[in-house]
Amino acid sequence: MGNQRVKGPRQRTVKNATAATKNGSSGRVPQAVASKTGAQQSSMPLPAPRPFPERDSYTVSALADVLNRSTHAALARFTMGLSPAALAAAYFDWLIHLTSAPGKQAQLVEKAWRKWIRLVTYTGHCAMKPGHTGRCIEPLPQDKRFEGEAWQRQPFNFFYQTFLFQQQWWHNATTSVPGVTRQHERELEFTARQLLDIFAPSNFLATNPEVLEKTQAEGGMNLVRGFQNFLEDWEHAASGKRPIGAEQFVPGESVAITQGKVVYHNRLIELIQYAPATENVRPEPLLIVPAWIMKYYILDLSAENSLVKYLVDQGFTVFMISWKNPGPEDRDLTLEDYRNLGVGAALEAIASIVPDRDIHGVGYCLGGTLLAIAAAALARNGDNRFKTLTFLATQVDFEEPGELELFIDESQLRFLEDMMWEQGFLDTRQMAGAFQLLRSNDLIWSRVIHDYLMGERRPMNDLMAWNADATRLPYAMHSEYLRKLFLNNDLSEGRYVIDGRPITISDIRAPIFSVATLKDHVAPWRSVYKIHLLADTDVTFLLTSGGHNAGIVSEPGHPRRSYRMSTAAKNEFYTDPESWLSDKPEVDGSWWPAWKDWLEKHSGENAKPPQMGNPGTEYVPAADAPGSYILQS
Repeated sequence: MGNQRVKGPRQRTVKNATAATKNGSSGRVPQAVASKTGAQQSSMPLPAPRPFPERDSYTVSALADVLNRSTHAALARFTMGLSPAALAAAYFDWLIHLTSAPGKQAQLVEKAWRKWIRLVTYTGHCAMKPGHTGRCIEPLPQDKRFEGEAWQRQPFNFFYQTFLFQQQWWHNATTSVPGVTRQHERELEFTARQLLDIFAPSNFLATNPEVLEKTQAEGGMNLVRGFQNFLEDWEHAASGKRPIGAEQFVPGESVAITQGKVVYHNRLIELIQYAPATENVRPEPLLIVPAWIMKYYILDLSAENSLVKYLVDQGFTVFMISWKNPGPEDRDLTLEDYRNLGVGAALEAIASIVPDRDIHGVGYCLGGTLLAIAAAALARNGDNRFKTLTFLATQVDFEEPGELELFIDESQLRFLEDMMWEQGFLDTRQMAGAFQLLRSNDLIWSRVIHDYLMGERRPMNDLMAWNADATRLPYAMHSEYLRKLFLNNDLSEGRYVIDGRPITISDIRAPIFSVATLKDHVAPWRSVYKIHLLADTDVTFLLTSGGHNAGIVSEPGHPRRSYRMSTAAKNEFYTDPESWLSDKPEVDGSWWPAWKDWLEKHSGENAKPPQMGNPGTEYVPAADAPGSYILQS
């Protein structure tokens, strides 16, 4: 019944005509009937011929498409990949609704008047009491620009307090306007914040007391050094070089130095098997699936903060996927290619090298999303080879993906797709620009102040060098990823199709360990927490301090690290994230040992380490780790 189709009138007519032909009548009407019909028709006017529908020529259609895409791609070079049409739509949506909302206008006028009175009163108090250092408005908790003692003296306290009042007023003006869509409201509020931050008093010599003090103390030499720093950075950026100091951190020499072998490679991955460091190991191998929007060695940085080395030293057999840095020839690679050539190929290799063993799956960021997709597809087909699954800063529900959502709507996606269509991939600079905007105070303006006004260079470290070693994203995969996951949220809503059938996270039965980071701008922890709503298995959730990268690289002994953790059995009632946060105690230290204990709890008794690769098969140990894909620029 599922394959039967309801026959419409046109199909029945064709079927009857065919039947008539089979009966020998060749589909012709009998002579008598034809004569009668012709007599009746002779007294009736003939119907006018039906006009052929107009069609654009294929040449014109193709030319129009190429012209549209090329125009968008050229424009994207000047807008960092942001769609002017999307921003204009948000602005006019806000402007039209604000113009037709006299109540909101009255509120804004009243707020402006009250803020002005407060500021004038505050300024008067400061003038009468020179030692007065109080504030009439507090910065946001994450805003550290005006904490110094010099900012509390006149006239600099007036400068930054005025700025904060403006920032607060514009937040009120761009939010809660009746009728404005949520997407447009967030886009406009974000844009207004970015524009205001350009004019923050901390960004200018004349209004930054800390820079003025340093300039006076050094006779302006800080500005000379800052100008030299600016020229060096500009030259490196223009020529495509890595930042100053990053040359000290070379994969295979000073980072990504854990011993291992490349035991398999294809056009998309190299699979690394790490050499054992203990006499006996846990029987279940561990497969790490990193994100391909970054190189894998964030999980194998220096010896003292390498997660891979930590796991190997704890007696685990570790395999790591190293993704190829795609070029124009890889433009048609899809998410399915990443699942099959990536996770699927790695699982087959591990099954050959360590046969008849369950596997601990570990995924980071986008790699964790791919691992969840692969695990759900395997579980649906009755394949339960995953003993456990660990997701590091991973989203499987994209309804609330944080400020990245600002760059995801139909207008923005089409603009981005046209840009990728021309070059075949999303370039590293275009991707980095979006992430820098999300944390402009930390990644842009603090650098302007520190490097160019103060004339100082922050020493490069391994995490900063890795962050500058970005990768490209192929056109087809990235478009599919943004549309299916971010825009449509197909995975969490049961519409993500593999092999003709949808998959669901609830099919996964392996225990899950999900790690989120408190200050994550890429995978907000409340969004990561939604794994509780989707998984039908035991979920251990851990929230650690730090951000998307630094929170994961949290080796034992790292200062100022803490975490909260709990396990929810599959039959327990749901706890919302705010209640969970207030209820769970904070534990000082790294989360790595807690995860290691959880892995050991779900592992078998120790055994001899497996062989490196599988001689006689295609999984023969070849090059030393970290392989060649990691060196592609």
